[in-house]
Amino acid sequence: MAEFVRVMAAEELAPGQATERFVAGRPVAIYNVGGRFYATTNLCIHRGGPLGQGMLDGNVIMCPWHAWTFDVTTGENTVNADMKIGCFPVKLEDGHVLVQVD
Repeated sequence: MAEFVRVMAAEELAPGQATERFVAGRPVAIYNVGGRFYATTNLCIHRGGPLGQGMLDGNVIMCPWHAWTFDVTTGENTVNADMKIGCFPVKLEDGHVLVQVD
């Protein structure tokens, strides 16, 4: 099983914001949803748009390229739940966001 990797200080990402990071060499999008952190793959399944640069509205991220939307808590597309982006486990430890990628 993969280890959790320290990605950033929690204070670096305000509620309602998203960012991009590399975790163990993989592009990952990190989201702060009302003080809870989530992580998904950074690539939209439509055309590979950078989800971490998208607009976060509640728990829904909108890809900045073609406006596809996904629930960051489940990875499900908001129109068709069968279409999903990958999600990664996240935990907070000593004020830092840690992500586990496989």
